[in-house]
Amino acid sequence: MDNEVLVDADLDAAPIPPRPTGRQVAAVLVGNALSFYDFLTYAFFAAQIGRTFFPSQSAAGSLLASLAAFGAGFLMRPVGAWVIGRMGDRLGRKPAMILSFALMGVAVAGLSLTPSYATIGIAAPVLAVAFRMLQGFALGGEVGPSSAFLMEIAPPNRRGLYTSLQFMTQNLSVVMAGIVGLILSTQLSALQMDHWGWRVALGLGVLIVPFGMMMRATLVETLHDHEPEAEATSAAGLRPYLKVAILALLVLAGGTVVSYALTYINTYAQTTLGMAISSGFGATIVLGVTGMLTDPVGGVLSDRYGRKPLMLIPTALLALMVLPSFWLLSHYRTDGVLYGVTGVMSVVAELGQAAVLVAITEMLPRRIRSGALAVIYAVAISVFGGSTQFVVAWLLDLTGNPLVPGWYMVAASSVAVVAILMMKETAPVRLKARAPALAPA
Repeated sequence: MDNEVLVDADLDAAPIPPRPTGRQVAAVLVGNALSFYDFLTYAFFAAQIGRTFFPSQSAAGSLLASLAAFGAGFLMRPVGAWVIGRMGDRLGRKPAMILSFALMGVAVAGLSLTPSYATIGIAAPVLAVAFRMLQGFALGGEVGPSSAFLMEIAPPNRRGLYTSLQFMTQNLSVVMAGIVGLILSTQLSALQMDHWGWRVALGLGVLIVPFGMMMRATLVETLHDHEPEAEATSAAGLRPYLKVAILALLVLAGGTVVSYALTYINTYAQTTLGMAISSGFGATIVLGVTGMLTDPVGGVLSDRYGRKPLMLIPTALLALMVLPSFWLLSHYRTDGVLYGVTGVMSVVAELGQAAVLVAITEMLPRRIRSGALAVIYAVAISVFGGSTQFVVAWLLDLTGNPLVPGWYMVAASSVAVVAILMMKETAPVRLKARAPALAPA
């Protein structure tokens, strides 16, 4: 039954997709890049934002409050995924992507303009949390429609490559946020960084909103009214996909913990290793550049060799290497070691990211693809992405053990490995090779 579900989901893409153009792909990617730039910039400036909106007698208390507000944005991701993701299945991918991008622009502009606690008191953290939640709502609805669009517009033998562009642009966002942070941290004093430096970093993203809106307005639609409703939209039809959803959730949970633990490397370098702010942002740039270069490679390899090998091998390797990596960081607190360890972990972690996303997308029928993918992804991100940095910071403060992020990543990666072993192959090239074995006798 599982094999039949996967083959049917793949054949569900039977309608001929519109011819992909650079402008169409760029329209999706610019929105994706902006969404993650602004969402991640908050994480990179968590310490400064904490002192602005959540003053405390201890630096750890202020940071934890800031990270808790960061996590609050994740609470709205499943809501945004349900509302905007289902909109992508009912009205089309294009209007869903336009709405999510517009809401993200409003949220980012609002947060960057919110006065400090010293200026307006308790209203400051209330507004900060509200805008974070709006960001979460918008970003929760971004992934499903945009991933479905990229897969549906791609040639079948290039789905991994096209979907990998999602993660490539996310890492481009990491690079841009890291460069902006590095420039600001070297040109401004610590006091200036606290007062307005982080606002400049967030505000730069707002400048792209009008251009992104114009580009997304030109998108073609990949969901059409004349397509028949799939049986999978009924309760009975959805039942075979419950296993798919559970396994996908476990794999995404593992990848999410790893991604957000690596994103925390900026704050970790400053608060745990006692390194300079510029060193932390340098590690962020390394993280983004290596991830950006690795993502399309992983996508191409998944198109050629299948999704499952590209998910399994890097995840298992990462589980073996993170503890030695954090040991090196804690014992040799130099920029060279920080950048080297960050780069190697990033390459291994990113190699299988595209395979995970495209495999889940391929498993889902067209008529529920946007909403189902959005909800599965958002639940994994909201629960594990929203909690990872807070939990890591809390455990570091509680135990004083600099290996805490490594242990957390080992546990998450181990769970993901087990789930990957239980998943089926979905790559068209592998399904075609197995077609005789799947054909009825």
